[in-house]
Amino acid sequence: MMSKQYKYETLVRAFHADVYRYAVWLIRDKSIAEDVVQETFLRAWKSLDSLQDEHAAKAWLITILRRENARRFERKQLDLVDIEDVITIDERATSDGNADTHALHHAIDQLADEYKEPLIMQALLGFSGEEIAQQLQLNKNTVMTRLFRARSQLKQIMTQDQQTGGLANG
Repeated sequence: MMSKQYKYETLVRAFHADVYRYAVWLIRDKSIAEDVVQETFLRAWKSLDSLQDEHAAKAWLITILRRENARRFERKQLDLVDIEDVITIDERATSDGNADTHALHHAIDQLADEYKEPLIMQALLGFSGEEIAQQLQLNKNTVMTRLFRARSQLKQIMTQDQQTGGLANG
């Protein structure tokens, strides 16, 4: 029988990168995402014995992360900030010098949360429609419809941005 420490270290090694990437997408601030991920793994350590199916570990961690993120808003009132400051911070945080990546992030940001979250869970975390449905407590058909609409809207946004960019630059 493996020790709790070994089981936890294996869990962290296997899923830390995915959990962190999802947190950055969800929170949009790398330093806050790091804190929430740290809290997520702390809670995971405390309740590791409740994880019965190790094949469900990733979904379990994502559930903890989503709850930790929600707790963040329960714990404190966020300071009001100027919208221009937020946009500037977001552009720097998502820009890695790759224009295509920046354009994709910008396009995904334009999607409604109901479409954005399932798309990110599928594309970034590799969750199936069934797993996304469980995570978001939705019917699988609803998830599949939202994924279809997300991809359609994303394609439309990217096409519009390319056409607008072409006109502006040409």
